[in-house]
This record gives sequence, C-alpha cells and structure tokens, in this order.
Amino acid sequence: MSGFAVALTLTNLMWGFVGVTLGTAVGVLPGVGPALTIALLLPVTAKLDPTGALIMFAGIYYGAMFGGSTTSILLNTPGESATIVTAMEGNLMAKRGRAGPALATSAIGSFVAGTIATILLTLVAPIVVELALKFGPAEYFAVMVLAFTTVSAVLGASAARGLASLFFGLTIGLIGLDSQTGQARFALGIPELLDGIDVVVVAVGLFAVGETLYIATYLNRQTDTIERVKGSIWMSKSDWQRSWKPWLRGTSLGFPFGTIPAGGAEIPTFLSYALEKKLTRHPEEFGKGAIEGVAGPEAANNASATGTLVPLLTLGLPTTATAAIILAAFQQWGLQPGPLLFDTQPLLIWGLIASMYIGNVILLILNLPLVGIWVKLLEIPRPLLYAGMLIFATLGAYGLRNSWFDLALLYTIGVIGFLMRRFDIPVAPVLVGMILGPLAEQQFRRALAISQGDLSVFVTQPISATVLAITALVLFGPPIWRRISARRRAAAPQPASR
Repeated sequence: MSGFAVALTLTNLMWGFVGVTLGTAVGVLPGVGPALTIALLLPVTAKLDPTGALIMFAGIYYGAMFGGSTTSILLNTPGESATIVTAMEGNLMAKRGRAGPALATSAIGSFVAGTIATILLTLVAPIVVELALKFGPAEYFAVMVLAFTTVSAVLGASAARGLASLFFGLTIGLIGLDSQTGQARFALGIPELLDGIDVVVVAVGLFAVGETLYIATYLNRQTDTIERVKGSIWMSKSDWQRSWKPWLRGTSLGFPFGTIPAGGAEIPTFLSYALEKKLTRHPEEFGKGAIEGVAGPEAANNASATGTLVPLLTLGLPTTATAAIILAAFQQWGLQPGPLLFDTQPLLIWGLIASMYIGNVILLILNLPLVGIWVKLLEIPRPLLYAGMLIFATLGAYGLRNSWFDLALLYTIGVIGFLMRRFDIPVAPVLVGMILGPLAEQQFRRALAISQGDLSVFVTQPISATVLAITALVLFGPPIWRRISARRRAAAPQPASR
C-alpha cells in the first residue's frame, strides 16, 4: 500500500507514463531496444529523483516488450530479440489481413502476463530477501561467480566468447585505486583513470555508440515493407478462446526463466511457441498465421522481463543486458540492490513494483487505440535516427564531468562495442563484469579475512559449495554432454544402405 502511495503521486505517474510511452516507441523502432535507450538516458537522469527515474527505466524495459511486437507483426523485423518468435506467425497473420487480431492478442497477452508476473514478483521478492539475509561473504561471492558464468556461457555464440567478454569487463572494473590499499591499478599513469572508468560511459559506449555504428553499417541497406492494419482491430470470440490458455502457459514459462540467468526471454518464447504448436487444435494454421503462435510467446516475453527484476532487486544480480544497465542506474545514485535495500529504501522498492501494475494498464490503453501512431514511427529515416542517437550519447557523456577524456573513452569503447557485435561477441557480460567485479572482489576479501586466509571456506559452507557446484555444472556440463551424445551416435549401428 505504501508503494502504491508512492507510485500514484502526480510526479511518479508522469515518469511512469513517459517510461512506458518511450518504451513502446523504442520497441517499435527496429534495432533500438531498452538497453540502448536506458544507456542513453543515464547521464541525463543523474540529477533526478531516483524513485521517479527508476520507475521510468522499468517502464521503458517492459514497454519495449509491448512495442517490439508491433514491428514483428507489421514489418517482420523484430524490434527486440525476444520478439523473433512473434514475427514468425504474427507477420503471416498480417499478410492474411488479420494484423488487428494479431496486435490485439499481443497487447492483451502482454497485459495479462505482465500483471500476473508482477503479482508473483510481489510475493516472491520477500521470500528471496529472507534467504539472502542468511548469506555471508562466501555465499555472495559464490552467487556472483554463478552470475558471471551463466550470463557469459548462455549469451553469444560460444561460452569462450562470452567469458572473454566477461574478463574484459572485469579488467575495466579493476581500473583505478584499490579500495583497501589505495594503490593505483591499471591506470597506466593517466590521472583521469585514478577514479576508475564511469560505468555510464561504458554502458553508453557499448550499447548506444557501438550498436548505432553496427546498425548503420550493416542493417541500413534493408528494404522494409510495412503491412497495413486492415479491418477490425478487435479479437473475435474464437480468437479469445484460442488465446487465453496460451497467455497463461506463456506466463508460467516466462517468469521462471526471467528469474534465473538463462539468456533473457529468447528461450521461453521459443519454448512457448513449440508448446503451442504441440497443443493446438489447429495444427494446419501453424506456418500460415496461427494466433496461438503470437499469444503464447508474447506472454512469455513480458513475464520474463518482469522476472528479471527478482534477482536484480533482491540479490543485485542482473540476468540480462537491460537489467545490468538498470543496476548501473541504481549505483549512479549510490544505491546497491539487494536484501538490505528492502529495509533501507522500502518506499523506493515497493513504489517501483507498484508502478508496474499501473504501467501495465497504461500500456494496454496506449497500444491498441494508438497503433496508427506507432506505425508512423517506422517511417522515420534511419540515418536521421542513428545520427540523433550519437549526438545524444555524446552530449550525455560529456555532461557527466565536462571532460574531453570521457568523450575519448566513449568513442573508444563504442568502436570496441561495434567490433564485438561484428564478430558476434556478446556485450552484456562486459557490463556485468564491470559492475559486479569490484563487488565480488570485496566479498572475496571479506571471506578470506574472516577465515584467516583459508580458501576452503568457499567449499565448506553448504550454500556456497552448492552454488559453486551448480556453476561448475553450467560451465562444464554442456560440453561433456555433447561429447557423450557424439560418442553414442558414433557407436550406434548404422542402417544398412540399399
């Protein structure tokens, strides 16, 4: 109730409205996702009230999930990676003149999934906080190692590339003065590096400058055909009957996957699509525009986005790129998400959660009646869009400390981000490593100080030993399983050739 009192103030309602509107817009625009948008806004919002700004950032995050479906259905170009599956059936429905029902089941399914997932967040978060309060330094270090491993191993084309990205982020995080000894580390004799590299500069460089350069270089030559919304935008009785079960099934898949470091919403959306294809009473429509193939994945997508806030708010662990940037936003105001934040800043945390209930209602009102306006956004010339992003990123980074050195860092990191995208190296682990690296080092040192230098403290404590065992399973399990499967296939008798 206190959270709703915070969220329903005029100022916070305005920030929530701005967030979900902006989120829908960036979800619609191909290649412009929530991670890039929040990264761009970090420097601008540094002096705002943290509660209002975080409500806006959360609105951008789940609003982009709403908006991404519009691009997927009408343009067959996913605005977000999580809406790839939606494009498969949604665009085919649009080509058959059923763009309206496709957009409707997407919007209503997103509302249903978002609301149920927010209820689950409200119920699950205090339980996770109670568990987290039992953690000591050894347990926290083990959980952070698990986060490093899972985010790096799951994202990208290979675990090796993900881990290389992670270690790059860890190295950046160590630059500056050691918090305990006061010694300079990796500063290369440059005075500007003694304070370390600002996480905002890295986030804007990787996600805004790097992504913009990549999109402008490789995706600017695409020719797009926008499907028009014909006929009624509302769903028929048959559409409702075929959609409500996929909405619930998608939610039950998406939320658990969001709460664990499993690569974001891509896995549950594909699982939801496969499940609906198996359970449908209209198998002949799959591949030709089945409404279940839009309803289920869209619900999974939105439930997963809300689920990522469970580990972020209760443990301070980001499981997606956008969650990592929201964590950077918390740190921008000197706040560290985790169990203690629920005690020290309860109005901020519960105000943020309460705003999500309100935001989901605003999104439902915004999406369907204003679909014509969102379609108009697709007509913005891409070169103008990308040029505007670069100007915005440059002004924001310079405004942090009015330093030319920050600008040089911004574009150096931007070029690195561009090259990482070019060679399919995930950029999210860089940010996770940079933000969590110093925290993991701090917990590691505390654990050794308590145990008087005994490294066995990490494997003798039950919780930390279990978490490290899961980490080893995540890292080494898939390669071992692949080798065993390959040997079994090789040993299996081959069918006789005729």
